[in-house]
Amino acid sequence: MLENDGVISGGLWLFYILFFVAIGAAVLMPLLHAVKSPKTFVKSLYGVGALVVVFGISYALTGSGVNTSQQAIGITESTSKMIGAGLTMFYFLLFGSIIGIVYSEISKALK
Repeated sequence: MLENDGVISGGLWLFYILFFVAIGAAVLMPLLHAVKSPKTFVKSLYGVGALVVVFGISYALTGSGVNTSQQAIGITESTSKMIGAGLTMFYFLLFGSIIGIVYSEISKALK
């Protein structure tokens, strides 16, 4: 056993408290800002809506195949489909951002 179990336990409790305070602030502060300026909140909703659409497309394109080794560790067809949709969405957003960066740099260079 560790000699400093009390110190470690106290540190963990401090971590938990600070973690939940940070989560609370991360949720509460944007909501307070949205109440003060609803126009920017609507713009944020467009972004969230776009992400939902991209996820829907990714989910529709993804298969749900599961092999025997995946079944052995408890992966179901729905879990496989969600993982595949997340990966497909990641790839879409990655390549979209790369294309956006390249387009931005080329358009700046040509001005």
